[in-house]
Amino acid sequence: MAVEVVNKKVLLRRYIEPGEAPTEGHMELVTTETIILKVPEASSSAVLVKNLYLSCDPYGRAIMSRPQRGSNHLSTPGLPVPGYGVAKVVDSTHPEFKAGDYVWGLTCWEEYSLITPKETLFKINYTDVPLSYYTGLLGLAGLTAYVGFHEISSPKEGEHVFVSAASGAVGQLVGQFAKLLGCYVVGSAGSDEKVNFLKDKFGFDEAFNYKKESDLDAALKRYFPEGIDIYFDNVGGAMLDAALGNMKLRGRVTVCGLISQYNLETVQGMRNFTLVIPKCIRLQGFNVLQYQHMYREFEEKVVKYVKEGTIKYLEDVAEGLEAAPASFVGLFEGQNIGKKLVVVARE
Repeated sequence: MAVEVVNKKVLLRRYIEPGEAPTEGHMELVTTETIILKVPEASSSAVLVKNLYLSCDPYGRAIMSRPQRGSNHLSTPGLPVPGYGVAKVVDSTHPEFKAGDYVWGLTCWEEYSLITPKETLFKINYTDVPLSYYTGLLGLAGLTAYVGFHEISSPKEGEHVFVSAASGAVGQLVGQFAKLLGCYVVGSAGSDEKVNFLKDKFGFDEAFNYKKESDLDAALKRYFPEGIDIYFDNVGGAMLDAALGNMKLRGRVTVCGLISQYNLETVQGMRNFTLVIPKCIRLQGFNVLQYQHMYREFEEKVVKYVKEGTIKYLEDVAEGLEAAPASFVGLFEGQNIGKKLVVVARE
């Protein structure tokens, strides 16, 4: 007989409107709903999972916003917040998954989730590394860093690379991938503590606290007197504008995130955008979900790096599903150092 349990969950209470910063009030913790621990008979090729670790990421701001025309929207007020996470399969009618498998992919902010085939789900092949790594290093953030740097940035040995928000889930990995290729790497972050991590733990050649710089253009000239070959952008705004002014001829700007702009009603313009033409700068954004076919190739390489100790990784861990709203809000206040994740249950 199937067991029925309470399924604690975080619901989206209301959309985050344009120009509005995320608050804990946009979400609501519910502890009274129940779930039967078995895939419903009418659900073919479905997977019921117990969520173990949930990822907190800035793109959640878009997920929790009012849907735009033409967008593939995921969230609805009154329903659990969607997001990526690591889980254990409780029951399955899907041919590729069985009870006891560990998986990562798109789930919801709740203790148990019923996942249908239309969602992205990967079986975890390596359980001899921390499962939490699949919320970041070996999950979507890691794949984002790998694709963004190796596929989009077109790096060459010895090039000069600048990474913004460099202590975050993606930035810390981009910097290390660049160092493995023999590049000179500089990162920016929002505190002296984060700057020290970039240099001492992740091996960046230099790093600076952008909050202490009154002139970002001058700061970049100090670290890149001959210019920047690759700028891996996670923030947009003033930092992107300053980087454009310091790019080398035929430099590449990879636009991964624009966290400085997400809560603005009107995004900031760029004075240096006119330099894109005379400097022949290639500026390109990308959607990592279009590169999922590269996941197994990426996983094999990065698991090897992890086991060798070649790649270092820093997690910022919050305990309990109830911590998810505050953890998410804290991303936009620069509170996290490393990959922010929430532990729902430990195996």
